[in-house]
Amino acid sequence: MKVEDLILHCQSDWQAYTQHPFVEQLAAGTLPQAVYQHYLQQDFLFLKQYARAYALAIYKARTLAEMRHGLPSLQALLDSEIAHHVSYCEQWGLSEAAMEQTPEAPGTVAYTRYVLDSGCQGDATDLYVALAPCALGYAQIGRERFHSEIDLDSNPYGSWLALYGGDEFQTGVSSSRDHLETLLAEIDVDSVRGNQLKTIFATATRMEVAFWQQSIDACL
Repeated sequence: MKVEDLILHCQSDWQAYTQHPFVEQLAAGTLPQAVYQHYLQQDFLFLKQYARAYALAIYKARTLAEMRHGLPSLQALLDSEIAHHVSYCEQWGLSEAAMEQTPEAPGTVAYTRYVLDSGCQGDATDLYVALAPCALGYAQIGRERFHSEIDLDSNPYGSWLALYGGDEFQTGVSSSRDHLETLLAEIDVDSVRGNQLKTIFATATRMEVAFWQQSIDACL
């Protein structure tokens, strides 16, 4: 079984995620500022739960090697990505203190708790599969939009595109994908186990679609 099997299994959901109107408007620079600010606040809350999920991955690991693998991702989230997100949000008038007080939207709760529940009920592979759509999808969006004919200087969201289309993020996701490929290698794609993992990935992908949509709906 390969990562591509997970994506192909939910191709329509995957396209709805990576080609969502939120993404298209962001790439075109036409996304309303209020929608983007709502997304930034919810993404801050999402990242906190995402860090907890990587901590859970360390707990679920069966060997020291697996524990060591999860640690850099957790450290990167706590020391780099969340800090960068907070700094970036300040440019949009959103302080860390204010975001800490922001209630989690239903879509944020549903998505993050689904990921954590997948890890709690299953093993590390279940958890990494539930986590995968986020990084893989953002990498694809950044890769496709950052290198397209977009005037990043005039696009207010150009720095977002540059971050996720940049070499550092792309390299990190490539490493994570390689690790997931290793976890999936001995699993038959059409086995009971394979179908379980495809369901987890597809559900998390639909959660990503809902995560984009909730910011649009909140500002209608």
